[in-house]
Amino acid sequence: MFVKFARSWSLVKASAGVLRQDKELLVFPAISVVASLLVMASFILPLFGLLDFKAMEQGEREPMWLYAWVFLFYLAQYFVIFYFNTALVGAAMIRLQGGDPTVADGLNIAWSKRGTIFGYALIAATVGMILRAIEERAGMIGKWVAGLLGAAWTVVTFMTVPILVSRDIGPVDAVKESALLLKKTWGENLIGQGGVGIVFGLLQFLVIALMVVALIAVAATKSVALIVTVVAIGVFAMMALALIQAALSGIYSAALYRHAMGEETLGMDRALLDAAFAVKR
Repeated sequence: MFVKFARSWSLVKASAGVLRQDKELLVFPAISVVASLLVMASFILPLFGLLDFKAMEQGEREPMWLYAWVFLFYLAQYFVIFYFNTALVGAAMIRLQGGDPTVADGLNIAWSKRGTIFGYALIAATVGMILRAIEERAGMIGKWVAGLLGAAWTVVTFMTVPILVSRDIGPVDAVKESALLLKKTWGENLIGQGGVGIVFGLLQFLVIALMVVALIAVAATKSVALIVTVVAIGVFAMMALALIQAALSGIYSAALYRHAMGEETLGMDRALLDAAFAVKR
């Protein structure tokens, strides 16, 4: 297990090397965050004028149109996320092929795939609504089941975006191929994804711990300016870590997909990729 984690960490570091060459890849998750917040605001704020929250607190059932509203929110949110993830993976593919991508290159790739991205968002929104229904109707057990199914869906569809970028196929076929590719070349896919999550989770915990210590230290000064500065630095650090994690995940998925397809992946250690995609026996 430790050997596998070390090997996956080496792949993450190799992905970081690609990111260092093309720091503009961070632009895509940054735009995605801003766009997602705008989508969230555009769907949530109108509800304050449309819903009778007091009546709902007294036990009245939610209006049926609210389910359609939630579905449309899922659809819009997933479309934004997949759109800019496609741009990120597309630009990463150019770098891994030996090119020098720009932000415009990634956005052009995403625009060319907009119809397919919408179809994939439609599938993801449907899955999201199903998981939501399970979670709401089966209590605590439903939450566990929905969580497990959601995690499984994330794993199964890990290669979907690289497939959409590389091939001219529909979203359903892309999801199916992602599932088949995962089954065929299991290797260290899960450990690689988990490794990125664990490392950045620890870094975020460290940032929070340092921020708490710093706040305790400056609280004695009773300086509002210092307190606000410490909080602002902590929030900025957390956001920076989230953007880097998203960019690394996109590069990682692009590299693994290219290698699984037998294509040369420049900037990545072929021996490590061979180990990461050893065929499961």
